[in-house]
Amino acid sequence: MLPTAPASPAPPPTLGQPVLDAVGIEKAYRRGVWPARRSLTVLRGVDLSLAPGEVVGLVGENGSGKSTLMKILVGALRADAGTVSYHGRLGYCPQEPVVYERLTCDEHFELFGRAYAMTEQAERRSRRAIYESLGFERYAAVRADQLSGGTLSKLNLGLALLADPEVLMLDEPYAGFDFDTYLRFWELVAERRRTGRSVLIISHFVTDEERFDRIVQLRDGKAVPR
Repeated sequence: MLPTAPASPAPPPTLGQPVLDAVGIEKAYRRGVWPARRSLTVLRGVDLSLAPGEVVGLVGENGSGKSTLMKILVGALRADAGTVSYHGRLGYCPQEPVVYERLTCDEHFELFGRAYAMTEQAERRSRRAIYESLGFERYAAVRADQLSGGTLSKLNLGLALLADPEVLMLDEPYAGFDFDTYLRFWELVAERRRTGRSVLIISHFVTDEERFDRIVQLRDGKAVPR
């Protein structure tokens, strides 16, 4: 799956302006077959914004619409109503890694770097930093279909990080991580906060609540502060 982020960053937000702003997001799915077909409403006017340098957790029960909302935010799914605006690049880490089985980790980074319109030097520099921060450089020449689940999760996260996006969108990013990688992940998130980058993290449940600036819950199709 190629990145859904724009090829070049938009102008930075003005002081006090959110880097991502979603207003009135609605989404319903049709279930079943005619004549028993019915509409299942998942999102009922969700409002959500991220400030520069903010780390926000998005929680909710299974089926509450967390992944649906994130797909709408990154442009992978069309909303029935509402608007989404953002500044800069979006980095998206889906819950299930979507990779090319026959490509190595290095080849994935090269491909995504071209899709992001990165220079070869910038892509290689970012790739080296990601390998070091997540600890999987020894798998650089290994094909995706030969990676363990944990290393595949590292590649999935690394591809989202490659272009140093202003807004990083993560759907259950640490599934399959060992404890050391889990700690590395939070160090990486803290560094992004320090540099004014924003992070939205989906989780079924939130531990380490002190690591978040704010936690938002999806309940009855609405986003409410927790």
